[in-house]
Amino acid sequence: MAKKVVATLRDGSKDGRAYSKVIKMVKSPKTGAYIFDEQMVPNEAVKEFFKN
Repeated sequence: MAKKVVATLRDGSKDGRAYSKVIKMVKSPKTGAYIFDEQMVPNEAVKEFFKN
């Protein structure tokens, strides 16, 4: 019975695979230290995120 429930939950989670968590190191203009910019972006926009 549990396998059936897990299988139905996996079918409904197809939208979650369309996004990726991306992390970029950015130098802070105030302190000069590096900070991490983390975002969830669609898979199509990953290259655009790292261009900027």
